[in-house]
Amino acid sequence: METILKQIAACAGCEACLKSCPTYSITGERLFTPKQRLQTVEQILEGQSVSDPMIESLYNCTKCMACESVCPAEIKVSSVVNMGRQKLVERGLAPLPRGKQIIEGLLKTGNAVGGRPEKRLSWLPEPFAPSTSETLLFLGCLPSYLVKDAASASYLLLKRMGIDFMILEEEGCCGTYIYEAGQVDLAREYFKKNVERFKSLGIQNMIVPCNGCLKCFKYFYPEVLGDFPIKVSHLLEVVYTALKENPSLLNQEDRPLVYQDACRLARVEGLTEEPRELLSWCATEVKDMQQNREQTPCCGAGGGVRSLYGDLSGEMSARLLDAAPGQTLVSPCPFCTFQLRRTAIDKKIDKEIKYISSIVLDALNGNRK
Repeated sequence: METILKQIAACAGCEACLKSCPTYSITGERLFTPKQRLQTVEQILEGQSVSDPMIESLYNCTKCMACESVCPAEIKVSSVVNMGRQKLVERGLAPLPRGKQIIEGLLKTGNAVGGRPEKRLSWLPEPFAPSTSETLLFLGCLPSYLVKDAASASYLLLKRMGIDFMILEEEGCCGTYIYEAGQVDLAREYFKKNVERFKSLGIQNMIVPCNGCLKCFKYFYPEVLGDFPIKVSHLLEVVYTALKENPSLLNQEDRPLVYQDACRLARVEGLTEEPRELLSWCATEVKDMQQNREQTPCCGAGGGVRSLYGDLSGEMSARLLDAAPGQTLVSPCPFCTFQLRRTAIDKKIDKEIKYISSIVLDALNGNRK
């Protein structure tokens, strides 16, 4: 808490963050700015009363970290928001009703998207066969149930490249939604059970196509448990490393693609040039969004915002789609892929959104032909 209070005190009120915040950009509500969120958390930590709109300001933050990329004081606003949500839970003011429903469903079914567990492997292009490996391909809830082409393409791509891995018939959830909602004690219990299971299976490495899983395993698990004894890599890193010495394995198709940087991969992991180089081996033209790399706009799905504030989330993704300089967008994030697809349908925006492993798999298969 002392660290968080120091972060809050470091704010000089310059308001450089206002233009970067997608929530404020759409709503125009100063309460929904990074600067005001810091002040709201300070009030919560001091035990002061907070209004419903103030609580909303912490839960309509996508935690995209755009504000952090421009903050001259380098304040970790997303960490401050985390603390605020946790303290709201301690005071019985959170999670919000919809958030509670999602967490209850997660604990019951093992996924955060309301999927039927018996249908989780419907994307698998072959019968499931139990295997052992030190490397686990952890697909995540969205690829398993809602972005199934991302799951199947990721699975087939790793197999085609000869990478040793295993999958689980009953995978469960990483638990990120529990943590994001502010229920850290419940998250700790859930995380511990997952770690015990991974250890019993001898897992030492984990490949994740989902950015939410990446964030949870790589950052939330060590933060909550003190350690996470498994190396976590995003699928993009693994695929790029495997192909960079021999890109001729890929067939370069004569087509234009637009690459959409995902918030976490661009602003935290620094994975900006690797996907562009990878796609350049697959297509003759790779375009950028006007705002790209560390300045990439948020799709609106992160931080639990899509499930809690659907209209706000949809407006964020609609703006992103409208700004895309091409018809086919390629994303390295299943959250972005799902969100942008849904918005394109709902708002009748003529865009095709592909998860990156689908593009690479097509190029690999095309070269084989």
